Amino acid sequence: MTIRVLLADDQNLVRAAFAMLVESARDMEVVGQAATGREAVELARSERPDLIVMDIRMPDLDGIEATRLIAADESLSGVRVLVLTTYDTDEHIVEALRAGASGFLVKDTRPAELLDAIRTVAAGDALLSPGPTARLVARFLSAPSVPALTVGGPEGLSEREREVLTLVARGLNNTEIAATLGLSPLTAKTHVSRIMGKLGARDRTQLVIVAYESGLVTPGAAGQV
Repeated sequence: MTIRVLLADDQNLVRAAFAMLVESARDMEVVGQAATGREAVELARSERPDLIVMDIRMPDLDGIEATRLIAADESLSGVRVLVLTTYDTDEHIVEALRAGASGFLVKDTRPAELLDAIRTVAAGDALLSPGPTARLVARFLSAPSVPALTVGGPEGLSEREREVLTLVARGLNNTEIAATLGLSPLTAKTHVSRIMGKLGARDRTQLVIVAYESGLVTPGAAGQV
């Protein structure tokens, strides 16, 4: 299937470069380009893309607020947002993830990595770099200016599901979770899907945030397996 991509960035040259790259992939097409966050929201509603590559800093409405509006629109529940940032230490990334983004990408990443990230996030799977993302979430989790994520906590999960959630928060993919817990990859994937259903989370990104916000995983454990 062709992945329908919407590009949102206030720099014309950046959008043009990304558009050429996306169109070069046989399994992708650009269905729209937005120069502001408000345009991104409008195009998301009219074009219903599979994924939006969203810059954080844009005029009129920034990428965080645009992401929040898109994530809150039930008719756009299938639309994923991949946030672009200049630096991977940008505290605004956590705000974007809490707003509903499915992952982030540094702007100077290699072209092949951008295409892989689009495929990964469009499929509703893991982040491009779960480990660094987990550490970033841990670093800025207690920031008072960042609103809490409005999904459920892990209290209603089984012991096995809590183990799986812990490993997701530490950056492991389904295959790695399966190897760690002695499960089949399919069983691990089923556990992750069930956990997302119980918590009302959109994707694995929000599972990472839930794990940290609830105290199930502590910042010092981010790099541990």
